[in-house]
Amino acid sequence: MKRTTPNLRRRTVLVKASQSALAFALPTLATKLANAQSDYPSRSIRVIVPFAPGSATDILTRHLEQSMSATLGQKIVVENRAGANGVLGAQAVKSASPDGYTFCMGSTSSHSIVAAMRPNTMPYDIEKDFSPIGLAAMSANIIAIHPSVPVKNIQELIAYSNTLPSGLSYASSPAGSSNSLAGDMLRTKGAKLVNIPYNNISQGITDVLAGHVPVLIYTVALLPYIRDGRLRGIATLSEKRLTQAPDLPTAIEQGVPDMLASAWFGLFGPAQLPANISQKVSAALEQAISDKAIYNKLIDAGLEPQYLSPKPMATFVAQDIARWKDVVVKAGVKTE
Repeated sequence: MKRTTPNLRRRTVLVKASQSALAFALPTLATKLANAQSDYPSRSIRVIVPFAPGSATDILTRHLEQSMSATLGQKIVVENRAGANGVLGAQAVKSASPDGYTFCMGSTSSHSIVAAMRPNTMPYDIEKDFSPIGLAAMSANIIAIHPSVPVKNIQELIAYSNTLPSGLSYASSPAGSSNSLAGDMLRTKGAKLVNIPYNNISQGITDVLAGHVPVLIYTVALLPYIRDGRLRGIATLSEKRLTQAPDLPTAIEQGVPDMLASAWFGLFGPAQLPANISQKVSAALEQAISDKAIYNKLIDAGLEPQYLSPKPMATFVAQDIARWKDVVVKAGVKTE
């Protein structure tokens, strides 16, 4: 008969004891995590804005901050971390713990176009490294021209650009912005355009107002110049006419299909964020956007409030990434 040694019996007892302790610890750990989530939030929440103070993303976040803080019962701290067209701030959120205390107010630049412009040097995977929380707002780009340019609509602009040996130059934000790529998109529709990107778009606006550059593609910040006649509005690059400019037709209305180039803004958390936290923060975002006073402030700031919950937002972002990749390929835009 095989005899069991004392050492073997001792090891067996220790293994069984360890298994029992582990079996007891796992439910306890799960309970602690569940309790932490049910008590969420228990401290202040950081929202990283990956652009400079005063940017559209920053203005939006600060308008939403007070309402969301009140709904969640904890202060939201806005932190600007600009650089690399939004990539630096987004990276910080990607690397954060998925505990619900670090978010990013992302945008078209940081969470869509960057995937098209940096296919070989992307520091994160937008669809895998983030948890979509909710879409917050849109900001359509507008095509405007100096009044001396002899065109009244987008079809005439395309035709006129092809009568000029060097085409028409257009001012925009730096390469990789939605308004810069809007010009590339218009080139795929037959326009003969040359981009003049400005690191400081204010200087670009000044140059167009002075007649040094004939065309400008930028946000609804151009509307005051259009209203006072210093610029002529040609088209808005959105699905429907803007609340702030109901008389300005869309490019699609004017017979240029799929001519959409709006900037969007949405809240993201790190990947693997618990669903109940995502839902709670998303509900606070929706409530803030629904507040009439906040809604009006966003409209005055040139933003169109538009909410999407996490799953529809994930679909929206995936489609937007695919669309910009298509534009970059068709227009032959240089990428990294």
